[in-house]
Amino acid sequence: MLAVNATPGSYVSSLGVFDAYTQAQDPLVVMSAPQDYLAVRCYVDEILVSRLPPPDRIQAQMSLRGTTVKVPLEFVRVQPYLSPKIELSNQRQERVDLRVLPVIFRFKMTTSTMAYPGQLVDVFIGQK
Repeated sequence: MLAVNATPGSYVSSLGVFDAYTQAQDPLVVMSAPQDYLAVRCYVDEILVSRLPPPDRIQAQMSLRGTTVKVPLEFVRVQPYLSPKIELSNQRQERVDLRVLPVIFRFKMTTSTMAYPGQLVDVFIGQK
């Protein structure tokens, strides 16, 4: 069990539980089974998409925020559809109409990694 999104006395419908922060319905319970691998989805800026290496030559590394841990990533796939950027950093020079390409990697879960589902990480993509 990863999360229980309801509190005692809260209203639950067949759509889930209302989240006041996102103004949307969240699932009542989020469940998972133990996994050997975790996936990382990173969003590549539309300006940088042309600089991505071919899929067989992509080499990526993940670093966990606030630590010196660096984890090599294995390329899984590219979701071939540019979508509007949803995570804004609130910087002055950031454009709101920016589009991003989702690229999915995975890594083997080890005791030294200590990464959790939903955690924000930094991904560096290069060429072999």
